[in-house]
Amino acid sequence: MGVEQGMTLRTPIFVGIDLGTSGVKAIAVDRAGRVVGTASHGLDFDRPRQGWAETPPLRWWEATRAAVRSLLTGGIDTSSIAAVGLSGQMHGSVFLDRAALDRAGTGTIDAIRPALMWNDQRTEASLAPIESALGGRSACVERTGCPPLTGLTAPKLDWLRAHEPKHAERVAALCLPKDYLLLALTGELATDVGDASGTMLLDPRTREWSPAVLDALKIDRAMLPAVHESGTAIGRVTRWAAEQTGLPAGTPVAIGSGDNQAAALGAGVTDPGSALAILGTSGVVLAPLDEPKTDHAPTSSLATPGRINLFCDATGSAQQRGAWLYSGCMLSAAGSLEWARDTIAPGAAFDELIREADSAPAGCEGLIFLPYLTGERCPIPDPQARGGWIGLTRSHTRAHLIRAVLEGVAFNLAAILDIVRDAAIAPSTVRVTGGGSASPEWCRILATAFGCPVVPLEVEEGPALGAAICAAVSIDAALDARALARGWSRPAQSIEPNRANAGAMRDARAVFDRLHADLSPAHAALNALASDNQLSSPSPKQIPAPDHTP
Repeated sequence: MGVEQGMTLRTPIFVGIDLGTSGVKAIAVDRAGRVVGTASHGLDFDRPRQGWAETPPLRWWEATRAAVRSLLTGGIDTSSIAAVGLSGQMHGSVFLDRAALDRAGTGTIDAIRPALMWNDQRTEASLAPIESALGGRSACVERTGCPPLTGLTAPKLDWLRAHEPKHAERVAALCLPKDYLLLALTGELATDVGDASGTMLLDPRTREWSPAVLDALKIDRAMLPAVHESGTAIGRVTRWAAEQTGLPAGTPVAIGSGDNQAAALGAGVTDPGSALAILGTSGVVLAPLDEPKTDHAPTSSLATPGRINLFCDATGSAQQRGAWLYSGCMLSAAGSLEWARDTIAPGAAFDELIREADSAPAGCEGLIFLPYLTGERCPIPDPQARGGWIGLTRSHTRAHLIRAVLEGVAFNLAAILDIVRDAAIAPSTVRVTGGGSASPEWCRILATAFGCPVVPLEVEEGPALGAAICAAVSIDAALDARALARGWSRPAQSIEPNRANAGAMRDARAVFDRLHADLSPAHAALNALASDNQLSSPSPKQIPAPDHTP
């Protein structure tokens, strides 16, 4: 953390804050798009039962406060801060009562219960009733841009009503993780079109809450925040929030967007025909669109409508409507590598393990890794899916095990990219961001699985940079988010596929693609056993997340 040596800070400075799964990152960016300061603070989250993931929102605020204070003590002239922008993990459900809203901007905001996070799988029983209420899967996709999925927000509200009715009765407002930070910073309750797209409650064409969907699901519009384009200043830092964070009181705060939309903005992936792969805790493939086309009528026989989601993007402002993008998310990408490291090589550095894995042959001599450690969302919407190494023999070494993880994640992302290619224009290259993109070896595996070059970024700031772009656009009507994204992103040298390994990886991918169907009955049976065990001895377990996600 700190200010780049020898750099003279110029006004204005824009602060981007990204609330991630494993930490909060804060950056300071000047008008030329140079990152002049960074800081971060680690987070953890709770897993009370298998498949559950939740956290008290106050934990997010405390990490945000620490990250911003660290940023501002690193040599940033706070008087030059012109605006703040936000980004955050999507889909998380923060349930607030009236008392919490009354405290907003003047004190800490306690939620009714811990927020249900994006990777929480407890809502499976809510999916069929929601699909039925909205007229079937095709109607869901057409109305909301996506089918019912366990991680999305609407099923979480349904779960609360069914399992914690006393909590549900107290809900005065439902907001998303970054919106909770906005409320704490400014006292204003709002959201943006990108994050709202992931709730299943927004009509992506009108970019407003859908009256028909709210009516069908019996959701009171009054509990939902107003929806804005991402580059819109919503409020100003209150005096209390200024004392907490060190940000100047009165600083404008832009609503920003979900971390995926903000990552696309920060990576300069805003034009149709381009694509972005995110190698973070989760893995995401994003493809910009210039019109709101749902994945409603697949041209192949691979799956049903809604294989990938249609979301609004983060390129809009108070003066200009933004566009759209396709999004497909796998739940455990770099998170799979983190788990493998902690399980079989605790304490080892990620780059050391990846270099070791590079010594194993492509295809890992018949070893496949399924990265379904927290169920799966895309391309297989199955909360019951389980991960594991398939095909182990005594000849396999740790290098094989780790390479299989890298390849398994790459195969899954490649399957999502294939859906994008089937539904939209095929990109000639794919930009790649997220912690895993720092590894040339993993990028090479990804390029080989994709069958096209991948382009990492010279400066990996991801969603926080996108949040800073939203901040800049929010206070200057002359600025355009797409133009800033093109100017501020720094693509590095492209990494080509390893043609010598292409055949072995293609053969391994063919096996990978069949394994979920082959093993799904066993996965369902194993989940039933685990559920029986948890009911007999429910011992809550907390899983700490690292300060640095691979």
